[in-house]
Amino acid sequence: MSAAPLVGYSSSGSEDEAEAVTAGRSKPGSGLHRCGQNPLPSQKFPVPDSVLSMFPSTEEGPEDDSAKHGGRIRTFPHERGNWATHIYVPYEAKEDFQDLLDMLLPRAQMFVPRLVLMEEFHLSLSQSVVLRHHWILPFVQVLKDRVASCQRFFFTANRVKIYTNQEKTRTFVGLEVSSGHAQFLDLVSEVDGVMKEFDLTTFYQDPSFHVSLAWCVGDARLQLEGQCLQELQEIVDQFEDSEMLLRVLANQVRCKSGNKFFSMPLK
Repeated sequence: MSAAPLVGYSSSGSEDEAEAVTAGRSKPGSGLHRCGQNPLPSQKFPVPDSVLSMFPSTEEGPEDDSAKHGGRIRTFPHERGNWATHIYVPYEAKEDFQDLLDMLLPRAQMFVPRLVLMEEFHLSLSQSVVLRHHWILPFVQVLKDRVASCQRFFFTANRVKIYTNQEKTRTFVGLEVSSGHAQFLDLVSEVDGVMKEFDLTTFYQDPSFHVSLAWCVGDARLQLEGQCLQELQEIVDQFEDSEMLLRVLANQVRCKSGNKFFSMPLK
């Protein structure tokens, strides 16, 4: 079996935080002082915690604690004022979707017991990139303008596939899109236009659009491909009404930046 394609997930977040680049850099202070004047003392005195807590920073991103994320580790370090940003189409599955998951996960766990379900389901339209806090709203406005003319559409995701992130620190069991690929490419073209405008990393050249169902830490492709993959596909193929169950309407694009969410409806 050919090697699994790489996808835009990092070892730290649900949305896919792959290789990220920083947009915009603030200019450091010059540190110059007038000739003949002595610079101010460099010694700093500690500020009491009670005072610090009164002035929370509006630019501070979410706390980076891998213990809160199943042991996932950031691909890039968290820096104050930097916000990990990811664009995607939410996968709003029908109620019976949980019944399918209840069959797929236990079977996959027979091969890799540490697999766990995703907390939410989506299809990525971008890699995860880093925005400075003051660029978030301009970025979202440009994205909204770019996707405003895109039509909503139905797509089907029913091909089981195994993925890893670029660093191969996480493995995913996913459902690859079998219809609607062209429409997703159109959306990515608009998203890439926004990324270029802000000098950020664009999406993969030959993307495999998919919904990740479960994940685990580490590279588990050897255990999941082959017999396991075949059995999972048989479950999907034989599941009652799977053809209609896995056909979903894409009616919006979402942008997640740090702990902020922005939704943009399609026409």
